[in-house]
Amino acid sequence: MSSPEPIKFTDGAAYERFMAPWSRSAGTLFLDWLAPRSGLAWVDVGAGNGAFTELLLAKSAPSSVCAIDPSDGQITTARQKISAKLVEFSIGDAMALPYVRDRFDVAVMALALFFVPDARKGASEMVRVTKPGGMVASYTWDIVRGGSPTQPLWEEMDGLGKPAMRPPSADISRFEALKALWAELGLRDVETRELVVERTFANFDDYWLSMVVSSPAGVLGRLSETERAELQRRLQARLPASATREITVHAFATAIKGRKAA
Repeated sequence: MSSPEPIKFTDGAAYERFMAPWSRSAGTLFLDWLAPRSGLAWVDVGAGNGAFTELLLAKSAPSSVCAIDPSDGQITTARQKISAKLVEFSIGDAMALPYVRDRFDVAVMALALFFVPDARKGASEMVRVTKPGGMVASYTWDIVRGGSPTQPLWEEMDGLGKPAMRPPSADISRFEALKALWAELGLRDVETRELVVERTFANFDDYWLSMVVSSPAGVLGRLSETERAELQRRLQARLPASATREITVHAFATAIKGRKAA
């Protein structure tokens, strides 16, 4: 069996259908838990197509937001969606943020830390750019315990003998790993929480288009016609529909927050 391909999000429109609804559901719980006061300066690391950034603007009344992502396609989509002057978009690396030390009140990674090849470096960069006393927070799908919305697809791809695409730093999704990292970086008042969400698809075709056709790295392009049909059969059997043909999928994420020492 060959090695899994790395997951790359380059199409902002496809991401909108694939993951943005999940991001908004989990992001709402995350921001409610953070309970930040208004008027803070935020950095949104791994902002993607701006799904979490939009939520942040709507719920938390920031004074400014710097949203950064390595994908120019994602950032282009985010710029098209969000015209607020208080948002600054940048293309850049989470492991080398282009910001001065102690600039932000809050640094967040929404569904992004496990995509950073060196999760420790990514988290330490968030700490570096956060003001003393500021908050550093993240949430990721709990991949180790099967909490990702893509878990059914991953497992059925594995069953077909095609390696499923997992984030490179999947282990950081464990509560134990997150708490150890936040402690190692000297963050205080560390708290964790599980975020449980669900998404209902109108029917199997809606699920297939959203979670398979729109998924990154061209899942269907790696399969023969016979394999595609088998994947569709497996998923349809695995995800029983309601009497109205709707399919509801659950997911859960690990969230963590802490304060930078004053």
